[in-house]
Amino acid sequence: MSITPKEANKAAASGSPAFSLVELLVVIAIIAVLSSILLPALAKAKARAQGVYSLNNTRQLGVACFLYTDDNRGNLPYNLGVNISGKGTGVNPPMELNWANNVEDWELSPDNTNAAALLATGLGPYTGGSAAIYRCPTDYVVSSIQKQAGWNNRVRSYSMNAMVGDAGQFTQAGYNVNNPSYLQFFNQSAIPRPSDIFIFTEEHPDSINDGYFLNSGERPEWRDLPASDHDGAGVFSFADGHSEMHRWRRNSTKPPVRPGAAKLPILLKNYDLQDFLWVLSTMSVERKPEHYHY
Repeated sequence: MSITPKEANKAAASGSPAFSLVELLVVIAIIAVLSSILLPALAKAKARAQGVYSLNNTRQLGVACFLYTDDNRGNLPYNLGVNISGKGTGVNPPMELNWANNVEDWELSPDNTNAAALLATGLGPYTGGSAAIYRCPTDYVVSSIQKQAGWNNRVRSYSMNAMVGDAGQFTQAGYNVNNPSYLQFFNQSAIPRPSDIFIFTEEHPDSINDGYFLNSGERPEWRDLPASDHDGAGVFSFADGHSEMHRWRRNSTKPPVRPGAAKLPILLKNYDLQDFLWVLSTMSVERKPEHYHY
């Protein structure tokens, strides 16, 4: 039996009303606007949540450092910098005694992935055998050659404040030749304001090599760059045991998180010093005349 046009129109009128094309487009536009508002907020919330994991890692590294000092008459761990080739100078203690003994790069060096070797260090016995605390859980930055080799990440995201611990040849004179206007802290009790001096920080993956995080008051430039991947903030653990997230103010502190993006060293203009000066102030305190030996 066929249905007449009149009957079809009557049946359609008696059913649920349909959306018009204009109404459908309005709904789609509203969804797009809401998405543009909510998605960035969700991304920032996710970055902050991931930063909590990184804070916990630096806190655990700080606890390991304090356990080490308890067993070593208050002396802080070795914090040895190495030259750009990744080799020692021959006058430093062996890197196995250092807090971290690997030197990371964008090549296929085993130092980038050898977690077992990273634990075979002066600080290793105090970490509970966990290599995971050495790496931020969001740090999956690898170079193209590393990605082609099947790598997903490197093993270390954190470095130790260069002004804390025995830096071998750099501190043989009792101060750090890389930053001579500031005090070097060899012993935990020598730190005057523990809540203001950081021990560990997450470092930008393009900056990290050895575990020796150094910037100098002698020249306004980023030599080593703190991380900024937690919604524009970096994480720090301090000598009193607390960890905190510090939000960066200047774009020069926040280059993209990828190989080759930082273009170090970054020479800073006077208007761009805010973040740099904060880091300097939390690395150490200036040496006073009574600290000099003639």
